[in-house]
Amino acid sequence: MFTKVFSWWGAVRRGARREVGMTTAEYAVGTVAACGFAAVLYKVVTSGTVSGALESLIARALDVQF
Repeated sequence: MFTKVFSWWGAVRRGARREVGMTTAEYAVGTVAACGFAAVLYKVVTSGTVSGALESLIARALDVQF
């Protein structure tokens, strides 16, 4: 039983060693995707509806009296 588990784990580790890190193309795709997501998020957060909701939420949070 243990021999099969250790043999399987060794194969997994050998396979993982072959694909260590990202290549330049993967970094480029990841960077473009992150920039695209940031642009969409910026547009959503700065829209009138979301901006008004955030301002209202912050105003209510700062207006709490003890």
